[in-house]
Amino acid sequence: MTEALEKWATWHEIQGQPDIWRSWGNTLDVTGLRDWIASQDFDEVWFCGAGTSAYIGDIIGAAVKGTRSVPSTDIVASPAHVLTGARPLVVNFGRSGNSTESIGTLDALDALAPYVPRLNITCNKAGVLATRMSDAPTKTVVLPDATHDAGFAMTSSFSTMLLTALALFDAPCDWPARLNVLADQLKNLLPKFVPGPCPARAVYVGSGPLAFAARESALKVMELSAGRIPALWDSTLGFRHGPKSFVTDTTKITVFLSPDHPTHNYDTDLAVELRQQFPQSAVQTIGPGGDIDIAMPYGPAWAAPLCVAAAQISGVTWAHGLGVNVDDPFHGQATLSRVVSNVTLYPAIS
Repeated sequence: MTEALEKWATWHEIQGQPDIWRSWGNTLDVTGLRDWIASQDFDEVWFCGAGTSAYIGDIIGAAVKGTRSVPSTDIVASPAHVLTGARPLVVNFGRSGNSTESIGTLDALDALAPYVPRLNITCNKAGVLATRMSDAPTKTVVLPDATHDAGFAMTSSFSTMLLTALALFDAPCDWPARLNVLADQLKNLLPKFVPGPCPARAVYVGSGPLAFAARESALKVMELSAGRIPALWDSTLGFRHGPKSFVTDTTKITVFLSPDHPTHNYDTDLAVELRQQFPQSAVQTIGPGGDIDIAMPYGPAWAAPLCVAAAQISGVTWAHGLGVNVDDPFHGQATLSRVVSNVTLYPAIS
């Protein structure tokens, strides 16, 4: 199967993440960027993006105090409600930097909050996020070209933007050393992510930051399979409150295990319960002491890219088995596109 997957750019982009992280660990000026952030005047940090880029903010917001996720889709839809009276540092994530919501967020900031500082983190040096000028204090971080995924699904772009933002807003660390450790971990883990048979449905659950890693994992499976594998995500404790009704005998359930306690206990208890209640379903745990054992010495947010990589591998493998064009799952359908565009933007009015 692995040889058959070699024809897909998405497969290579997943496999290339360890090398990208290792190189980026020696390139990004973390100290200079943290100094710039410290020099700005703001009340809290907002992480903004759409889709996968928004989920990056969800993961970090669940782990780092003084930060929160404010999706660009929310800002564009109701800019006055979101921006009036606020003084955040706005961190914009965008793989292409050209989506309608990325542009709409910049427009709304210019109109309603032109004074707030901005940090743009993008994978495309030619995109709007990288090239648009502003009178507001602005820094732009352009990731390596290899992160500007050619495939439809965000893979290396997601993981590298997430790790970059953690380096800037989590507690200071030895950034090159940490990226080397994470790169070694993922390189060793990738061959262990064996998806098993294609399921009729998939579920991903986790706690805290890993709940939002579960969200990104579910999205990867649905995107790559062009919706042929419905996928659900939830928090570990929230899953019992109705969403568990999604599970059938042919559902693949993945529980991400937190390194924190008592969180880890709730995660493992759910996995035991699901195995008892749904003996025909495949239940897998990923994390410390799990079926796929992942050490998480830096906490769950830093380990989120390792967990999501398992879903990236599953999504590509299952989609290929279904005969889907992995790099362009919606080819010919004109329903979803790699970069969301052609959304009418309306003026932001205070």
